[in-house]
Amino acid sequence: MAKTETDIRREKLASLREQGIDPYPNDFTVTHTTREILDMTAADPDAMTGDGPRFSAAGRVMSINRFGKAMFLRFSDRTGPLQAYVRKDKLTEAEFALAKSLDVGDFVGLSGTMFTTKTGEWTLLAERFRLLAKSLRPLPEKFHGLKDPEKRYRRRYLDLVMNPEVKETFVRRTKLVSGIREFLTARGFLEVETPMMQVIPGGAEATPFVTYHRALDMKLYLRIAPELYLKRLVVGGMERVFEINRNFRNEGVDTRHNPEFTMLEFYQAYATYEDLMVLTEEMLSTLARDITGSTRLPYQGGEIEFAPPYRRMTLADALAELGGIDPGDQKDRDKLLAIARDKGVTVTKTAKTGKILTKLFDALVEPDLMDPTFITHYPVEISPLSRRNPDNPEVVDRFELFIGGREIANGFSELNDPEDQRARFEDQVAEREAGDEEAHFMDTDYLEALEYGMPPTAGEGIGIDRLAMLFADAASIREVILFPHMRTPGGSTERA
Repeated sequence: MAKTETDIRREKLASLREQGIDPYPNDFTVTHTTREILDMTAADPDAMTGDGPRFSAAGRVMSINRFGKAMFLRFSDRTGPLQAYVRKDKLTEAEFALAKSLDVGDFVGLSGTMFTTKTGEWTLLAERFRLLAKSLRPLPEKFHGLKDPEKRYRRRYLDLVMNPEVKETFVRRTKLVSGIREFLTARGFLEVETPMMQVIPGGAEATPFVTYHRALDMKLYLRIAPELYLKRLVVGGMERVFEINRNFRNEGVDTRHNPEFTMLEFYQAYATYEDLMVLTEEMLSTLARDITGSTRLPYQGGEIEFAPPYRRMTLADALAELGGIDPGDQKDRDKLLAIARDKGVTVTKTAKTGKILTKLFDALVEPDLMDPTFITHYPVEISPLSRRNPDNPEVVDRFELFIGGREIANGFSELNDPEDQRARFEDQVAEREAGDEEAHFMDTDYLEALEYGMPPTAGEGIGIDRLAMLFADAASIREVILFPHMRTPGGSTERA
């Protein structure tokens, strides 16, 4: 039976150990990244010639070209690639023998000076060589790389090695999160942490994951949203709070949904949903400009302008103008059910008018909202935590922000009337008992907090993963989550 590449590499590993060579040392000191070396060289090339400065760098070997008593190798660290020239007469016999046994994928440490090759490429002339980690599995073939999405998501570490643009996506995502923190902190918001395991899951319409605490002998839920805990803090006098949090919802997996995802939620006392729309415009345009240098970002063959003002439409107007549903039909449940059937939109037999309207909106309007658009004034029956509109109590002071054909944010003026909130929770309990597994639970502890008094407040949640999709020009949420959940070949879901 022919030896595999892994077999050969394992034999090399065994040989190194027999020679008393540690294949995984941890005593090499790095003085510069590859980018720092190239930047210093570009800044003063004359200083690099002759007896120039010495550099020590380390990284993964990505290619090797051997020429008898010399070799060129290209290695990469976190900042990018650098070429190195390894000559027998510049190293000890043991070092050069070790270099000759190298495989693509090994980690090396090199020290030396810089020079230019005949092709004009700045190259590190190695005067010292160390093997820092032996790779036992070959990397994907360099000309084809790792392109299959399933393999990329399941083996993200290889995806990052073979596809440098993937790393840039996650660098941009990190800048996005850091920028959000800086933006809110500069405006007096305090970052806090709330429980991820909750006795009662609240703050969103979603099916929770259930777990069990043995010592307390009680069932707990992974949070679907931090909302009710953050508003408890507002009750306690923390008037501006935010949390960049992990939420868990027991829902389907597709290009827009992952059961574990990242959200920003923030709350501001003495503010309205209209104040938050303005704040959101300012936040997103600032992030776009700071991270990319422009408020106009390319996205899936088009462009999205993040500079304010954003278009604003009520839900009713959007359904009429963009969805083709006559305003008179929007209050007729039977007509809405007929439209849903005609359009192939699935709704339950017990769904109320507000639920049907939003289902129709999701199918007929949302996919076409490419430029930033605030949709406002949602039905009260699907907004159990929102303040009623003073001019039309059938709707609430709420908005959802849509960009790129998907929901990015949800915000509203908070309901702080404990009696109204109790009645809304009771309606939700009835919905749950009628079979709606995503209806809200009754949270009596939260009601008690409201009874102590919560100031007029507005709050908002922004999907970090979906926002990162826009900033990274990604069509799937899996492109912006390092380890997305995937289905196993047998059909169950696993962590990629």
